[in-house]
Amino acid sequence: MIAAKERKYIPTQLEIKWENLEPIYQELSDRQISNVAELEQWLRDRSELEAALEEDFAWRYIRMTCDTASEELLQNFQYFATEVEPKIAPFNNKLNKKLVDNEFVDQLDEERYFIYLRGIRKAIELFREENIPIQTELQVEQQKYQSMTGAMSVEIDGKELTLEQAGALLKDTDRAKRQAAWEKITARRLQDKQAMDKLFDLLLVLRHKLALNAGFTNYRDYKFQELGRFDYTPQDCYAFHEAIETEVVPILREQAQKRQEALGLDSLKPWDMDVDITGKAPLKPFQNGEELIDRSIVCFDRIGSYLGDRLRVMKENGLFDVESRKGKAPGGYNYPLAETGAPFIFMNSANTFRDLTTMVHEGGHAIHTFLTANIELNDLKHCPSEVAELASMSMELISMDQWDVYFSNEEELKRAKRDQLIDVLKTLPWVAVVDQFQHWLYTNPDHTDAQRTEGWVQIYERFGAGFIDWSEHREAEANLWQKQLHIFEVPFYYIEYGMAQLGAIAVWKNYKENPEKGLQQYLDALKLGYTKTIKEIYETAGIKFDFSAGYVKDLAEFVKSELDKI
Repeated sequence: MIAAKERKYIPTQLEIKWENLEPIYQELSDRQISNVAELEQWLRDRSELEAALEEDFAWRYIRMTCDTASEELLQNFQYFATEVEPKIAPFNNKLNKKLVDNEFVDQLDEERYFIYLRGIRKAIELFREENIPIQTELQVEQQKYQSMTGAMSVEIDGKELTLEQAGALLKDTDRAKRQAAWEKITARRLQDKQAMDKLFDLLLVLRHKLALNAGFTNYRDYKFQELGRFDYTPQDCYAFHEAIETEVVPILREQAQKRQEALGLDSLKPWDMDVDITGKAPLKPFQNGEELIDRSIVCFDRIGSYLGDRLRVMKENGLFDVESRKGKAPGGYNYPLAETGAPFIFMNSANTFRDLTTMVHEGGHAIHTFLTANIELNDLKHCPSEVAELASMSMELISMDQWDVYFSNEEELKRAKRDQLIDVLKTLPWVAVVDQFQHWLYTNPDHTDAQRTEGWVQIYERFGAGFIDWSEHREAEANLWQKQLHIFEVPFYYIEYGMAQLGAIAVWKNYKENPEKGLQQYLDALKLGYTKTIKEIYETAGIKFDFSAGYVKDLAEFVKSELDKI
């Protein structure tokens, strides 16, 4: 069994309650530091405490998302969010100031601590005491999105299905069945439209207030600073959107035209986008969750024995929950366990091809968690999302050469690879839409629900609107943004998927040219955690952190050429 790292500072059995934590925070705050060695020990002790708290919070979140109907699990999560975090926040600010004001801070190794100290100084700059209760309220309110979506289900052919399970029917070769499934899913989502709008209105007000309190004119500019976006600006994001519109959307429009012709349709409807264009039944890469895990272990083994061993360790330690069921939160994630040094993978498998790609995606995150487990300071394991998503999206592409583990039939294997590469391209405009929409939301904080709807549709249609004819389903088109968990729960965390997708294509290109070298560069980059800048981490992977039109064009053409070979 995996065991948490041995504690050297805090008690081995520490019940996470504020009355137990306060004396520890007080000791860190009061401790006399007489030389640089003592300062480094103080950093290690603080890091140990933070890792223990992170893992405690992780389990509260994991258990709550595995069973959103449990009031007890919800209260356990909310206890940490409302009773522990608000009391930690002012101490953290105090400890941050103690560090940067210490007379020995300039004697710390600059190369080793540059990223860490940069983040600490930014946290001090943004901290406002009056924002603590707002952040607590946001933690509680944001979670309501998962409770609402976790409760969604539809009845089809006398069976109650989660929306993920019903979504699998959109691959059915019978168009009438696809349409019926889509209409039921859409009607169920629209049932909660007003409640979702009301929830988002509240989140918008709270986020804008946070920004004003911290001296910003809007939440977008505040959030860029809070996320530590030291390497690019909002203007760079707009340039990225434009590059995707110019270089990727035309390729996808061409693919959509081929789909329409192959299906013999006058126009593509929302239920026509996932079915196989040759009329074949949906791909079935596995039969159940256990088989998905086992086949993924073999797949990772083939890429490199270390990778397979990591998933094997996770299975042995019960660190997967992969089956879709009612009451379980939607989506998928890899949650690092800061003390244990291993992750937990959560997903909603409905035995579809998409579940395969979700597993290898989260598996890439899991490998990243293991590779950074022994970085000394807990904060330096917290990679920016531009790096974290590089780990996962690269694994989706690197693993493709081993997908015969899931598909013994050569034609099915080709279909899977083709679908994956089209999905890679489709990711980019959707990322641009979600990101640009969030720029609009938070730089126009006084908008009405009607203006929000209009803003969404204008942006979505600029990027092709999924190449779908929405003329008879305008309400559904206007409400698509509510499907995106990130907009509710982790605002502005989305452009990273686009940047990382470009990076992943470049990693895969290197891997195809030289598998051994390409894999090693990828793993070497992940081992760095956040001890280097994003640009340096990408360079270690043998790629560029670049989203100019020229670079986007080169990578999009590479994917298109690989697609044409299949």
